Amino acid sequence: MSWWMTRQNGQAEPGSSGDAELLMVPRWSMALAVVVFAAMQVVFHWVLPHHKHELLPMRLMMCFFWGSLFASYALLLGYVSRDVKRRGMSAGMWMVMCVVLPCGIGAVVYFLLRQPVLSRCPNCSTEIASSYHFCPQCQFQMAPVCGVCHRGVKITDVFCTQCGHDLAQDGAPARLRAYSDQ
Repeated sequence: MSWWMTRQNGQAEPGSSGDAELLMVPRWSMALAVVVFAAMQVVFHWVLPHHKHELLPMRLMMCFFWGSLFASYALLLGYVSRDVKRRGMSAGMWMVMCVVLPCGIGAVVYFLLRQPVLSRCPNCSTEIASSYHFCPQCQFQMAPVCGVCHRGVKITDVFCTQCGHDLAQDGAPARLRAYSDQ
């Protein structure tokens, strides 16, 4: 029930990253998945000949398997169509690759080659990779780093895990200061 409520609001709850990923699947993709699944049921029950009634369990398993497979692929196409825009990549090219390449190879290639998620700098609104510690435009500190070796540290670290520097001595902004026992 909480998934449906977050779907209606359009925003995920803070502690539910899995629901946020489910919200990436567009409604057209969900509708296409239902239509494809129903079409596979029609194909296996009414289009293909079935003169032997003892093969009914096999036909039921096959229509469920192929319907689920193609419906999952429709949901995957919907996810890729939204994810590619979120990452600032060419939507048309990746959708063509996912549809044209056989057996889902295009989707596998997409997941291997996709760019990191972009975020905005709170100071100057420049789009930057989420792995950056500083904004390349305004030098705004995005994540906590050691003042000596400039490697990323966790916000709860008291000492740098790479060089052992006392992080409390750094002049980090208050929002990024490491917690100490003081």
